[in-house]
Amino acid sequence: MATVRALAIPARGAAVESSTVERRAPRPDDVVVDIRFAGICHSDIHQANEDWGPVNFPLVPGHEITGVVAAVGEAVTRFAVGDRVGVGCFVNSCGACEPCLAGQEQYCVAHPVATYNGTDHDGAPTYGGYSQQIVVRESFVLRIPDALPLDAAAPLLCAGITTYSPLRHWKVGPGSKVAVVGLGGLGHMGVQLAHALGAEVTVLSQSLAKEKDGLRLGADRYRATSDPATFAELRGSLDFILNTVSASLDLDAYLSLLRLDGTMCNVGGPGDPQHHFAYSLIQTRRNLAGSNVGGIRETQEMLDFCAEHAIVAEIELIAAGDVNTAYERVLASDVRYRFVIDIATLV
Repeated sequence: MATVRALAIPARGAAVESSTVERRAPRPDDVVVDIRFAGICHSDIHQANEDWGPVNFPLVPGHEITGVVAAVGEAVTRFAVGDRVGVGCFVNSCGACEPCLAGQEQYCVAHPVATYNGTDHDGAPTYGGYSQQIVVRESFVLRIPDALPLDAAAPLLCAGITTYSPLRHWKVGPGSKVAVVGLGGLGHMGVQLAHALGAEVTVLSQSLAKEKDGLRLGADRYRATSDPATFAELRGSLDFILNTVSASLDLDAYLSLLRLDGTMCNVGGPGDPQHHFAYSLIQTRRNLAGSNVGGIRETQEMLDFCAEHAIVAEIELIAAGDVNTAYERVLASDVRYRFVIDIATLV
């Protein structure tokens, strides 16, 4: 066991504070990662507030992790000391169910082991990337291409794969007419990825405040959902809608924008139930769907795709002592577009 510095949340609604966490001694198939950067995901705040259910406190958040390999177990073959690596939203799975065998560990029937606020197969709680070091099985470690800076690559481990996976699953590509709802941490990645895949991209946002950013990131159009004309003019024109916001929406209004066989996929996680009329789907065989993050194989594919197309998250790098302020700013939508913690400042 090793004791390392960490940032922890001791109880529901409490502030993030300096703490320590115990990391296991490396097993034969383990990789020890010295963490350099950890992204702040809105889900970290949801978890801290128990918006999605009970949490095992103290909570050490962080599932957007990049760093450098510090040590490897004797059975590790894919990584060596000094390699640039990342760790995403989960660190283990059963490895035997149908999704796991298909490389979709995120849908593990026995539930994937979350990087934090989870329980590993040995019964130990999991603690995330707001810490100096993490120990992870080799098969759940990602290689960060040299073309990607470690700080701006960190959010790719959640925001990047969360948007890439549904775009690939629904075969978005040249000729696709795609809308991204919201231009935040997830949305700004969705716009870049959909554009790189060859789609015609429209951003749907409450206002036009971020229009210049959206167009710069690759959107072809930027429309305000507060303007009723937006829904009238775009009605029945879209193949795919990627909804990245964590707020309740008028689903019927958004579904009306889809063409025959179009799909609206939710990747944001609002805390309240959402409702829609069945005929919003029935009349033109529309689909309302959801998507989790991708599996390990797809996440590596996404990282390589981002390196090829020079895609990274737009970040604001902060010190460890600024996390509580960053949380407040995330809730106020005052970040463009992802906070990343410089773990070197964690003392």
